This record gives sequence, structure tokens and C-alpha cells, in this order.
Amino acid sequence: MVATAATVCWPSFASAQFQRAQNAVTVRAVAARSVVRPGDQVVIAVAFQHAPEFHSWPNEPVIPPELGAFTPIPTTLELVSTPEGSTVQPIQWPAPEPVRVNYTGSPLDLLSFVDTAVAYVAIDLPPDQPVGPFVVQLTAGYQACDDRICYPPRSIDLEVPLEVLAAGVEASIELNEPELFSDFGLVGSGVSVLRPVSMNVFGWSFSLNPGGFGGMALLLFVAAIGGLVLNFTPCVLPVIPIKIIGLSQASEDPARMLMLGIVMSLGVVVFWIALGAAIAFISGFSAISSLFQTGWFAPLVGVIVAVMGLGMMGLFEFRLPQFIYKIEPGQESVPGSFGFGVLTAVLSTPCTAPFMAGASAWAATQPPATTLSTFGSIGIGMALPYLVLSAKPGWLKKMPKTGPASVLVKQVMGILMFAVAAFFLGTSISAWVQTPPDPPTRVYWWIIAGFIIGACVWTVYKTFAITKSTGRRIVVSFLALDLSVVCLVLASGFSDRGPIDWTYFTDSRFEESKSRGEVIVLDFTAEWCLNCKALEHGVLFRDEIADLLNGPGVNPMRIDLTGDNPAGKAKLAELEWVGIPLLAIYGPGIGYEEPIKYDSYTPGMVQSAVERARSGGNP
Repeated sequence: MVATAATVCWPSFASAQFQRAQNAVTVRAVAARSVVRPGDQVVIAVAFQHAPEFHSWPNEPVIPPELGAFTPIPTTLELVSTPEGSTVQPIQWPAPEPVRVNYTGSPLDLLSFVDTAVAYVAIDLPPDQPVGPFVVQLTAGYQACDDRICYPPRSIDLEVPLEVLAAGVEASIELNEPELFSDFGLVGSGVSVLRPVSMNVFGWSFSLNPGGFGGMALLLFVAAIGGLVLNFTPCVLPVIPIKIIGLSQASEDPARMLMLGIVMSLGVVVFWIALGAAIAFISGFSAISSLFQTGWFAPLVGVIVAVMGLGMMGLFEFRLPQFIYKIEPGQESVPGSFGFGVLTAVLSTPCTAPFMAGASAWAATQPPATTLSTFGSIGIGMALPYLVLSAKPGWLKKMPKTGPASVLVKQVMGILMFAVAAFFLGTSISAWVQTPPDPPTRVYWWIIAGFIIGACVWTVYKTFAITKSTGRRIVVSFLALDLSVVCLVLASGFSDRGPIDWTYFTDSRFEESKSRGEVIVLDFTAEWCLNCKALEHGVLFRDEIADLLNGPGVNPMRIDLTGDNPAGKAKLAELEWVGIPLLAIYGPGIGYEEPIKYDSYTPGMVQSAVERARSGGNP
């Protein structure tokens, strides 16, 4: 079919139509930050503002068959002048939207830029960028159309003034027009703008704009809430009773108890700030999970926890190095409290929490001051319960401080510390023997179960020795038996690969699945990630979800980050994420560039996301 003359003929320059089209599209360019530093990434938003009833061709026009051989004029952006030595990243274009037009006598939908369409130009400045002002010059080209006709193309010259501060000087984090940069995603390396932080907490999705004092304060508050919630994850819960017992020893001296609580809280905060500093300043250290991929972190933590277990059981009569006595939690010293605070924070690293995951992922891509502030807020939130507890000695006065019951509680806690040590040592051994992308061994879960069952047996044995109460003996025996059975069931489940027929990730397998047009459900996991296992067994292994993921047109793909997995870490970085768990869902309905991402999810969320990835539509 040949396009009508109206489609290719333009109105005269004197006509009212042409004069109307002169104001059809307004183009302007705005830098995210007018003041930058050497090595920063300069992000420029080029906004094409369309008047009502007008649209323009996208950068890659799609011509419907009804328009025949018609040749459109695409929207273009050309950088005329950039700093010497800088690197220009690929332009991030907006997604076109369908517009109803009538160019041939029959209505049809045409993919076009409408309303305010924003393209992003990202320029990586060289580390030796000269200090002072400079100007980025661009030329924007477009062709405006209405529902009946396309008008002559136009070309607009744009200038963006910028200023480079000296290296080491903190540039402003304020965005010039935050709403213009809400859709910007990192393109290449460098420092991102302060784009909104997306959160998804079990189906409740929202975003925060960190621009300005109020926005940043709100983000830091949310990060602190995430740190607070970390205390209720399976990584930290086992050590809370130990600290409560320790603080109770000092409850008769409120001033000392408060001092020890402050010192322990300081240990928690210092660890999180140190972790933020590692992410901000150490090349290749881009995520919390990087700790577990060093090769030394997990086994070192395992040995320290095992030594603490010995101390809890009263086995420090052996001559050991002096530093070991300082981390023994039964000795409420200043070094011991600080070390215990650090250890508590360390034990939280295998887990993530709602709010904390999104905040830390965003912070890892920001300038150092922002990264440190966010991670420090996570530490403050995590430390808050211990600080409050130490300020309220009356809450702990009912805790037994001496006697057989107190000794038994410490001994049981010591055996459970051995189970924690077995977890860290087991994950490190799994990493050593694993060859990615193959999954690691899970035999160590039976060793963990053995220690927990041992703690249950010891509890029953000592209970019969210290009390003659039949009721107490029955209750303790019943609880110990119940916990032992649950432990065996969990060990069996955690050591089992489950009902899903996983494909273990490689770049080539991912690309092959894309070429087949499959929905890809990409699950990031690791043996040390207890949140991952909770979501795995609580959501992914449910019959209806397993059947969905094993069904036609869906490829469940797994990335295991237990050990050194460069391809997996690169994929996580590509998704602009720093922690796990993470579920990324791709598919023909939404494309393969911007997946749906969840760090916490329900069965309904997974089902909805797979359907959307399959056929499009709203989430």
C-alpha cells in the first residue's frame, strides 16, 4: 500500500498549519548536577515536550505495513562538544507509546514519543578533568506529527554549562530537576545521579526521592528501619539471648550496663560503616556478599564463633591466647562488648531485611559520603534495640544470674554457637569445592542439625539433673523432641535441591533462552544466604509455583554466589543490585533489558510477574 500524499507532503511555510507546528515540540537539556568532580559521570536529560495532539517519531521508528514504503525521520541526539578524554555512554532513549493516527484513511496505532519524552546522555569524565567551567554542546533533531500529517523536521542546538570542582571536593548532591531523572538507569561505570530509590516489601512498592535534605533524611530513616528489622532475621536471632544474659550480669549497676550497651552499639555501627567504606573505596568490592567471596571471611567467622561457643560452655580453663578472652561474651568488658557488637553485625551479613536491601543497593552506586551515611544508618537501626535494652536495667532483673539454670542456658547457647560455626565453615568448604555454575554441596546442614539436636539432648539431661519437677521435665522433653524433629525436617529440606528443574546460569544459556522467547526467572542465591533459603522453601518450592516455573515457556535459572562466580557477580552488578536474595523476571511481554526485580516476594507476586513477563500488561 502506498502512503497518501498528505503523509509525505508538508504544508507551506506561510500556512497556519506550519505556524502551529513550530511550537509542537519544545526541546531543552538539563544536567543532573551543574557542579561535578573529576571522574564523575555527567548525566544530561534532554526533554522533548510535545504539545497536545502532537507526537514525534522515536529514535528507532517502527513502520506499520499500512504505510508501505514511507520513510520516517527519527529523533536524533548528537554530541557536538564534550570534554577531551571523556567517554560517552550509549544514549538511554524513552520507550515510545502507541498513538492513534489516520494517515491513509484508516486509523492505526503508531509507536511515537508523546507528552514529555526524556532521553539521557551519560558522559564519564576523565580522572584528570581540568578544574573550571566547560560546556557540553548537543544537537537534537525530530519530526513533529499530528494525527493527520507530519511536519518538516527541525534541528535544535543545545548547550549545557557545567563546572568541575577540584578532586576531593564534595559536589552538591542536589538534583536540578529531580522529576526529569526519575527514569534514569546507570549506563556504564561512574557515579550515578541521586535517582529515586525503589522499594518492594512483600508487594508494597514505593520509591523515595533522595534529593534535598528532607529526601535524604527520609532515606536514612528507612535504612535505619531496615537495620532494625535485621535483628529479627535467622542470622541474628541466635545471638540475642547471649547478649541479654551478658547485660543481665551488669543490671545491678545501671551506669556500667548503659556504658557496655553503648560500646556494643558502637561496635555494630563501626562494622556497617567499615562495610560501606569497603564498597565505596575498594575496587571490586561492590556488595555485602563480597565478604563471603573473599575466601577468608566465612571460615574466620566460623572459628571465632566456635571459640565463643567454648567460652559459653565454660571451657576456657585451657591456656589460650589473651585476645580470645576479650571476645568471650561471659566477660562483660569494654573490648568484649565492642567485639560482640562487631560480631553481631557480622552475623547479620548472610541475611537482608525489608528496606535495608533497597537502600544498600542504591547507596553502593553513590558518592562515598552518601554510601557511608546510608550504611551507618543501617548500623544505627540495628544497634538501637541493644542501646534501649541497656538503658532499661529493670527489664533484665528477672533473668537468672547464677545457679544451675543460668549455667545450663549458657551451655546450650554454646552448643548452638557451634551450629552457627558449622554454618560458616560449611559454606566456606562448599565454596572451595564448587565449580560454577554447578551448585555447591549441602551436606553441612546435617552437621548443623547434629549440634542443635545435641543441644536438645543436653538440655533434657541437665533438666533431669537439676529439677525433680515432673511437669518441668515433661515440658522440656516435649519441646526438645519437637525441636529435634523440626531440625531434621529442615536439614532434609535445606540439603534437598527441591522440585524445580533449575538451569544454572551462564551468559550463553541466558542468551539462548532469550532467543527462544522464554520467560526467564533468574534466582540469585548462596549457601550462606538464609533469607534465600526461607524464600526458596516458603515460596518457590510451593506446588503451584514449582509447576509454574517448570511449565512450558518458562526457564527457571539460578545464579549461585556461594563461591567465586564472576559471571554471576557481573549479572548482579548489571541489575544494579548489591545483595541477595534477588529474583529477576524477564520475558517477551516486558523485554529483556529491565526485568521485574524482587528481594522479598509472595507466591502471588511471582505468579503475577511471570504472567506479565509472558504477555505484558500491568503488574
